[in-house]
Amino acid sequence: MPDYQSIPLLSLSLSCSFSPVREQNNHNRSSQPIGVFDSGLGGLTVVHALNRALPGEDIVYLGDSARVPYGIKSLQTISRFAMEDASFLSRFDPKLIVVACNTASAAAIDQLREKCDVDVMDVISPGAKMATEATAGAIGVIATEATIDSGAYQRAIAEIDPDRQVMAVACPLLVPIVEEGRDIDDPIVLHVLCDYLRDLQRLRPGALILGCTHYPLLSSAIAKLMGPEVTLVNSGAAAALEVQSLLRSNHLLNLKNPADAIGSLQCYTTDKPQRFGRLGRRFGGREIGDVRFVATDELEVRKET
Repeated sequence: MPDYQSIPLLSLSLSCSFSPVREQNNHNRSSQPIGVFDSGLGGLTVVHALNRALPGEDIVYLGDSARVPYGIKSLQTISRFAMEDASFLSRFDPKLIVVACNTASAAAIDQLREKCDVDVMDVISPGAKMATEATAGAIGVIATEATIDSGAYQRAIAEIDPDRQVMAVACPLLVPIVEEGRDIDDPIVLHVLCDYLRDLQRLRPGALILGCTHYPLLSSAIAKLMGPEVTLVNSGAAAALEVQSLLRSNHLLNLKNPADAIGSLQCYTTDKPQRFGRLGRRFGGREIGDVRFVATDELEVRKET
């Protein structure tokens, strides 16, 4: 199992350019980790989905808890944060980066793919694809303000089916609520969900995309409010299946771990590592071990001289 603890956190010059990729064949890179980042704890739901789809893969995760939520910030700021997050993950020479943040996917996926020398998987395209396959009817989307305002889900669905009716609703309070660790039976949670879902309940879409990786923790309450005829689409789980397909087609599956082994998980956070570790099991469905702290100024992408 790789010792990611030994990799220094201090950097001299960061970029999102993974030049070593070009010098190694896929066979040698198959044992490299998958890099995953999110604005906080929510992306651990994607890690959970990756563990189910690809149990032998090693994962390095960055949760930028110091700057959560991304969804209320400008697209320019979100793009900068996303580049910094990916740049941090580049230190671990990943074979793939998963942007486990819908907001960052909406704001920066094209920029990330342009700058990075490894495949970068978003969560929006897989979520849109799964939703259109789940129903022939209308599709609802709940996400952060920035994701909804970007129109990313609306465009992704329109590319698949231009005539599909889409209702997108911004839910800015849900990420802070989930990050606080509130339970689904908390009256505050139920009150906020009822308010956000009111128009979607009237529409009765065939599928509802959970367009933020924090939202699966509220899925049982959302399902109860929306009714059994509405299929909930977990964008993170959809992305995990796409990652599985991509790694298999590129011969990058980690075959070094035994078939029944669970790959390693190393987590980093920009704020309160003890709290991150305490809540992490709820999000990730597994013990996440020691969580290492990395200051936000260490994420800064420095221009090469």
